[in-house]
Formats: sequence, C-alpha cells, structure tokens
Amino acid sequence: ASPSAAAAPTPAAASLGEDSAAFSLEAQKRSSWTVFFSLLTVVLAGLYVVWIDPDQVGLGAQYVASLETTFAGHEEAVMLGLLLIFGAAHSGLAALRPKGEKVIGKRAYRVGFALVSLPLAAATVFYFINHRYAGTPLYNLQGVPGVHSLVWIISFASFLFLYPSTFNILQVAAVDEPELHLWETGVMRITRHPQMVGQLMWCFAHCLWIGNSFTIVTSLGLCAYHWFGCWHGDKRLRDKFGEDFDKLERRTSVWPFAAILDGRQEVPADYWKEWARGPYLAVVAVTLGAYLSHPLMQRAAYWLDW
Repeated sequence: ASPSAAAAPTPAAASLGEDSAAFSLEAQKRSSWTVFFSLLTVVLAGLYVVWIDPDQVGLGAQYVASLETTFAGHEEAVMLGLLLIFGAAHSGLAALRPKGEKVIGKRAYRVGFALVSLPLAAATVFYFINHRYAGTPLYNLQGVPGVHSLVWIISFASFLFLYPSTFNILQVAAVDEPELHLWETGVMRITRHPQMVGQLMWCFAHCLWIGNSFTIVTSLGLCAYHWFGCWHGDKRLRDKFGEDFDKLERRTSVWPFAAILDGRQEVPADYWKEWARGPYLAVVAVTLGAYLSHPLMQRAAYWLDW
C-alpha cells in the first residue's frame, strides 16, 4: 500500500468499544431489580428527610442560605456557586475513584459518590426552578409562533444525549459492581461526549425560552463545566484503557457527526437497532413524564423556597 493510503482514516468495521445500551430481558434478574428499587426508595426517602424537608433536618435550605449570604443574595452568583461546588465534588470524586475503590471497594465508593452528588444536584435544580425568571430581562421570544414547539423538540432530544449512564443503571446504583466503560455504539457514534452535547442543546432551548441574565449565566456555567467534563472524561478513560482509548478517540468525535462525516466512524445500515433498546426507551418515557410533571416540580420548588 502507498504511504498516503496507509495514513487514510479507516472506517470502523468492528467496534473496539463496548456495545452501549445493550439490554436483554432474559438476562435480567428479578432479585437485582428488587434491590435496585428498594435502594432507590431508601435513598430518596433519606434525601427527603435529611436534605429537602425544611420541617425535618432540612440541610439543603441551610446550604442554599449560606451561599445566598456569601453572595449577598445575587442570584447569578449563587447559581454559579452551586454549579462550582457540585462540579468540584462530582468531578473530584470521579477523579479519586481509582484510589477510593482500592480502599473501600467499588460498590461502597459508588454509594458515597451518589450520597454526595445527589443532594448537591437537587439543590442546584430547585434553585434554578425558583429563580429562572430572576436577573435582568434581555429579550422575550415566548410569543413568537413556533418557538414553544422548537424549545420542546430541542429539550426532548437533549435528554437522549444527556443520560448515557442509563446504559448500566444497575451499576449506577451499585447493585452490580460499577465499572468504567468504553462505549462506542448508539449515541456514541454521533459524539463521544453525549452529555456535553445534550447539555448544550438543553441550554440553548432554555435560553431561547427564558431570555434573562440568570438563565444565560446558568447556561454558560453548565456548558463550561461540561466542556471541562470532556477533557476530564477522556483523561479518565485514557488512564484506564490506554491504547484502546486512543484508538477509540480516533474513531469518534466530540462534535456531533464529525467522525461520521470524515469517514472515521461507520454507521451500520441497521443503525436504528442500536437506538431501539430498553435504556433509550426508558429515557423517552422518563423525559415525557418529567415534562408532564413540570407543574409538580415547580410546586415542590416553590414549597422549598430555596
């Protein structure tokens, strides 16, 4: 072969990475899912008592109040503070995962990771809901025909990118032993960092709908954190998988469809089958449920008054 032919990108004939979102009903154990839903119930109940309910322990209200005091009530600054603290805890614990798992085990570390991340994420989400119309009004497109439909479509599509963790929900909950994965199929063919892409889409949609300084500052903070997450996620995968990740990196892209368009990633003829799987269907169901539950979520946030 000529040197130029040897240097040309080779389409992915066989996946180097794992088959993402693969789900076999026959392989599922009733006992595992019983444990999962039991753990989910216990964790959510504990989160409600210790962090959320102001009439019980209510540490979440104290946490938010401390930031409001620190930033003299400036909503944009408080929101950036919430994002910074969540990001430092979430990514910091992810970075320490290899060492932490050696000390206390994979399942115990995953539980500790969740017990730190969930309360901080809840505070950030509820604060955004309560203050989304704060700040300085900049523009208002809500009355423009078609904008609501466009926002809905982009927001819905964003969740198909935002939650790749559903590929192994039993590992996320530490029912199965958690592992770091090298995914390549499904959404990963489009972008190696679907969560970043989904977050950009979500932020664009919400900035389109809510044209004020608070939403824009929140979106910039979220996007900046997810851009950092691209670098951090690649570093963690390279540290674990070495040359296998380097090969995968060359066959995939950060920007959506870039690797497909330049021939580094080959999309199979039956690509739709990589999407017609249980985890993606679950994301669709949960996303529709979340949309229909928006009034309940808003009432809950107003009740907390964070």
